[in-house]
Amino acid sequence: MNIRPHDLLWLHADTTLLDIKESWVAQQWNAQQPVVVRRDVMQQDRIPIGVRGSARHHRAAGWVRMQDVLRVDAPEALIAHASDSVFRALPTVEALIQLHQQRWSWSWGVTGSTGFALATGLPVLHAMSDLDLLIRAPLPLQAEEFNAWQQQLARLPCRADTQIETPVGAFALNEWLREGRVLLKTARGPRLTHLPWTEEIE
Repeated sequence: MNIRPHDLLWLHADTTLLDIKESWVAQQWNAQQPVVVRRDVMQQDRIPIGVRGSARHHRAAGWVRMQDVLRVDAPEALIAHASDSVFRALPTVEALIQLHQQRWSWSWGVTGSTGFALATGLPVLHAMSDLDLLIRAPLPLQAEEFNAWQQQLARLPCRADTQIETPVGAFALNEWLREGRVLLKTARGPRLTHLPWTEEIE
């Protein structure tokens, strides 16, 4: 099973979340809600996950066993739910539909609140929500290749942020375009780099 950061995991009903310290999780979370894969060093047969609560500040980190995973919703797969979503009238979902009407040379998907809402039907979105996007970039890309993407984002009815996922981590597209250097989020922690597709430390 290929599981990557930002994937939403649906778990068996009798799943126990491991190493969760926050007390609100026991009251608010159940297996009818997915957990999200977070970036961390993988342990044998354990997946690093995050749990979302009802309040914005309710976020908890823990682990689940691989055998507890029932289904995986990748960010790319969630786009298909936008056009018939009950949240279609909200700006981030409307924006997602607009982006999906164009063809892009990379695999991309939706994360954050919009992705969670599309996957669950839970009302975690509002009119001022941001749209969080993810582009898969297994091979190096040039900044100029994103010009059309950025122009389209500027026309959307909401604020949109894009994260570029490379084989070694992820970085904010806006930061790369602005500075040429990024804070690359890796499984072993963040590092500043001009080379977000390489393991080498400059």
